Amino acid sequence: MTSPAVLSSDAPLVASDVARGVTRMLLRHDIATIAEVPLDGGRRADLMALDSRGNIVIVEIKVSRADLLGDAKWTDYLAHCDRFFWAVPQGFDLRPFEQEGFLPARAGLIVADRYDAAVVREAATVPLASATRKKCTLAFARRAARRVTHLLDPEAEQVF
Repeated sequence: MTSPAVLSSDAPLVASDVARGVTRMLLRHDIATIAEVPLDGGRRADLMALDSRGNIVIVEIKVSRADLLGDAKWTDYLAHCDRFFWAVPQGFDLRPFEQEGFLPARAGLIVADRYDAAVVREAATVPLASATRKKCTLAFARRAARRVTHLLDPEAEQVF
């Protein structure tokens, strides 16, 4: 997944800006994305995506160095995806991602703004076990369907 150069912006970016840019880039590659996905174990993926082959991608967004360095449980995401990416705003110091604690051989790196994103380092593919993939894919599909239903009928959950 590579994309055009990221556009520049003067305003500081927030996580939703980065999510928007990453989602646009993934969509160009036919990878469907949903945000804020709860996972087993109490974690929540900033973005979870599903490609046309059924591979699951998780993207963890960081907009501050303190948030990045304080996240000691990010490796929990690896059990729920085939590929894992960090996503940061343009201008973010990328040096920490080269440290062994951030698994540079496993974790990809995306730089984004609110309009687009670029893969700076591709993520390694580590295939999920079939049972785990099925569970994660079903949860993804059901969550996406519930969100669409809520958009069409915000009171739908109250009916049943």
